[in-house]
Amino acid sequence: MPVSVLIRLETSSDILPISRIVEAAFCGHPHSDGREPEIVNHLRADGALTISLVAESEREVVGHVAISPVTIAPSVSAWYALGPVSVHPIHQSRGIGSALVLRGLSELEVLGAAGCVVYGNPVFYGRFGFKSYRSLLYPHGAKEFFLAKVFGDKVPEGTVTYSVAFNAA
Repeated sequence: MPVSVLIRLETSSDILPISRIVEAAFCGHPHSDGREPEIVNHLRADGALTISLVAESEREVVGHVAISPVTIAPSVSAWYALGPVSVHPIHQSRGIGSALVLRGLSELEVLGAAGCVVYGNPVFYGRFGFKSYRSLLYPHGAKEFFLAKVFGDKVPEGTVTYSVAFNAA
């Protein structure tokens, strides 16, 4: 990253820039249906945006990561979903997305989370310790893209359900 980046919690003045960045980051992406900005806004409105971090460079918001709770049936708690992770296209490939993921995972550990799931590129997320587990089921996508990071030594068993915000958008 040639430019210094500050990772911080979102403020109310970041909401519009976050929507614009999320939209730009996913525009034309082959695995996007364009709903990502709405998902983030629904998570926020539903009180399900547990952690919302922005990456700021030269006083401009250039990236964002959302973290929200998931349920794992039958009865596993303290698990979260990472995503969407967004970096404005002109700032991509500079380590900003990685910095957002690392900070988000660190914040989850401080909260006492048991683990985190993500639906995304296994090569990218594998660098942060995410991997596929047979015991975690996600019926809404390809198994190879559904990954988890365990913050202890116990891998849960069950079906993972994301916040309703992911369906409402």
